[in-house]
Amino acid sequence: MHMKTVLILLVLALATIFALVCVLLTRGRAPSTCQHQPREQEDTDDGQSLVFADLTPEEMVQVVRYLQGNLGVQLVDASRAKPSDNCIASVDVQVPAKAEVLRFLDGGGARPPREALAVLYFGNQPDPNVTEYVVGPLPTPAYHRDVTVQKYGGKVPYHRRPVTGKEYVDINTLIQQELRKAPRFLDACCESDGTDLAILTTAPRGFKSGDRTTWFVLFHGVAGTGYYLSPVGLEVLVEHGDLHVSCWRLHQVFYNGQYFASMGDLEDAFVANLLEVIRIKKPQAKAVLGSMRPRHPPGSPGPLQYEPQGPRYSIRDNRITFQGWSITFGMNPNSGPRLFDIRYRGERIVYELSLQEALALYSSNCPGGMSTRYLDGSFGIGRFAYELVRGLDCPYTATYVDRHYLAESETPKTNQNSLCIFEHDAALPLRRHFSDSQSLYYGGLQKKTLVIRAISTLINYDYIWDFMFHSSGAVEVQVHATGYISSSFLHGRGTDYGNRVGPHTLGTMHLHHIHYKVDLDVDGQLNSLETQDMEYELVKDPWSMQNTIERPYLRRERLEREDEAAFPLNAPMPRYVSFASPKPNKWGHPRSYRIQITSFAGEHLPTSSPMERSISWGRYQLAVTRRKEEEPTSTSIYNQNDPWTPTIVFADFINNETITNEDLVAWISVGFLHVPHAEDVPNTVTVGNGIGFFLRPYNYFDEDPSVDSPDSVYFSSEQDAGACEANPLACLPPAVACAPHLPPFHYGGFLNL
Repeated sequence: MHMKTVLILLVLALATIFALVCVLLTRGRAPSTCQHQPREQEDTDDGQSLVFADLTPEEMVQVVRYLQGNLGVQLVDASRAKPSDNCIASVDVQVPAKAEVLRFLDGGGARPPREALAVLYFGNQPDPNVTEYVVGPLPTPAYHRDVTVQKYGGKVPYHRRPVTGKEYVDINTLIQQELRKAPRFLDACCESDGTDLAILTTAPRGFKSGDRTTWFVLFHGVAGTGYYLSPVGLEVLVEHGDLHVSCWRLHQVFYNGQYFASMGDLEDAFVANLLEVIRIKKPQAKAVLGSMRPRHPPGSPGPLQYEPQGPRYSIRDNRITFQGWSITFGMNPNSGPRLFDIRYRGERIVYELSLQEALALYSSNCPGGMSTRYLDGSFGIGRFAYELVRGLDCPYTATYVDRHYLAESETPKTNQNSLCIFEHDAALPLRRHFSDSQSLYYGGLQKKTLVIRAISTLINYDYIWDFMFHSSGAVEVQVHATGYISSSFLHGRGTDYGNRVGPHTLGTMHLHHIHYKVDLDVDGQLNSLETQDMEYELVKDPWSMQNTIERPYLRRERLEREDEAAFPLNAPMPRYVSFASPKPNKWGHPRSYRIQITSFAGEHLPTSSPMERSISWGRYQLAVTRRKEEEPTSTSIYNQNDPWTPTIVFADFINNETITNEDLVAWISVGFLHVPHAEDVPNTVTVGNGIGFFLRPYNYFDEDPSVDSPDSVYFSSEQDAGACEANPLACLPPAVACAPHLPPFHYGGFLNL
């Protein structure tokens, strides 16, 4: 063998050994951690957004101290207050009047005084009532004024107050006392002595104003799982309207299609063999219907969304900025998420975007189910927005924000990490085109969206509230329903009202109906409502007069009055409805924002129903009214327990006033009918259970504003698409060759209950 050949082989061998050593040394080594780049400073707010800010815990404490020292009455902590006591029910921020806020934000005026709204239950008075006070100025209160009559036209009767946690505890004590009167029945029907049965409230509470009589449905309670799918067939009607708990009583009992005056009568009927009892074994934790415990060990991790160079949005106080967007966020403890002063490219698009109410209306052939119309604002949509689970409820690397509230206690509480903000890659082009004619090129833009999310757990249901902001200038609002279905005990013709989903479980049909307030300010406060839709006209062919053609044309209309702008639920509605500015864009069209609704609502409660006026907002898929400071919300927390004489009637807002060049509000209803089925066990999935609406620019700009996005991609056949300078996508491999920094997983959502 020649010496030259030997040397070549030796060099190759050494190179191979070196390569193997490198592989062995680097194998298993984690990639470098992503280095966050400093964000561009978009926010020039300078603290102005704090005019909308939720109260801090310190401010809540100051309001409580002020009320305790200045009302001249004894106040009992609501967590232990009896109906015959006085107590502070809640404290929230009092958002200043819009005119004051705009003078401050836009006109250089003084900052409005910071105030709180306190709701008090006065049970220890000759005329028990609910009173609302505005307290200010914060942080050191010096005055309070009663605004109840100003807001509602009169006093709020005491029976309209929401039920407190203490009241539920006292009701549960009464029910347990009554259950002890039927020991043999309970042992036979449910293998129970009553103490292990879970109790679920219904609402409203009676049939007329002044009633406070509630059906409670009993279920097998198994720790660590949802009891809502395990009804035992027993329901009890409790009268709890008296100021004195000792006067409350169990008024009626229902079991398996029969009604009894008391638990004693039910026991007597059982002992006398006059009652058909369905014997239900006590469920075991591992086999209970609706268990969410994993059935298999964890698999390999799925895809992970992260920002290789850190978040591209910024958060300062209660304001978020992201690629031209700026949004002020907050949380009403009753009605839930609320956004203010939404701007794009420095121009205000929306003054207020807020959730108003969530209705769940049920059916059943059992009394509890058939009488249930939950108005979740009365329970507390914002208050029950608990901590989000990192990596499941929101992306692992999202930003998590605490929310504070004061309700049914004199001490503020914190739902930590209960609101999340993240940029979402939808894995879908926002826009794109591949050109295969004349010239060859590709252009597009990824659909990346800023998302603000909270999730409320209202007894059995979980509502996921999303507010999304697109680079096209569009705002998207969505709600998804998940959690457990509510159920009734299956008996008789139960399947006329739902589907059987378990041995003795009827998944009861119900509708979800959600209401939003959208105070659009499109290129200023003064807007008009315009509609556009397609119609056909029969015309002769211009090139062939003996033939005709059905030509689509655009029908444009400007609606003049509120009655025209109230579109009934499930009725035809123009496909383009827009808030229009009097100012044109470059092409001569009014600068506008279009409202586009995605909803599959069921039938609204008939207007002949004595409680329909309390949810009259549900009559309309969209209603546009003139904005009035005295019409801040479409409903009231007091409507739940007195829907027969509602405190606020939304239908009264629509009184045929002119809506041309006025400050207008869009009230939007979305919903869907849910007929539970086998696949709702263990609980309801979000797939197909999402509804919402878009606010989309319509001639507001002169072109799609996303053309200015730095994420845009364009390359032609004459370019090297793999070159970083020609195609930003080619820059990704070196730019993201790092591992995301994941904070340790922590969850404290059970600590504050």
